[in-house]
Amino acid sequence: MDDTRLENIIGNLLRAGVLLAASIVVFGGIVYLVGHHSDATQYQTFRIEGPDVRTIPGILHSAAQFRGEGLIQLGLLLLIATPIARVALAAAGFYLERDHLYVVVSLIVLAVLLYSLVQSG
Repeated sequence: MDDTRLENIIGNLLRAGVLLAASIVVFGGIVYLVGHHSDATQYQTFRIEGPDVRTIPGILHSAAQFRGEGLIQLGLLLLIATPIARVALAAAGFYLERDHLYVVVSLIVLAVLLYSLVQSG
């Protein structure tokens, strides 16, 4: 695998990830608006969503039921996962190119990304 091919694959991954995430968010927004178009808005209190859209299993369960909130959150999770997948793909590509220094650097970046993602929850 050469650098140009790896760059094309990574570019396609990023493009597909962002388009898929945006499509899911838009679809979730439409589903949410269809289901909640007549709800009265209360600006006096801030209502936090339940745990079903604040954890990954809850988001997956909510999205599987085609609930708008769950679909929107799933799209946002995919948007967050796209650059992480890009770093993982770059590490695999550098490994195939036998560029060990960049494999190590990519794995360090991947570890930092995953650590920060896990610790933020």
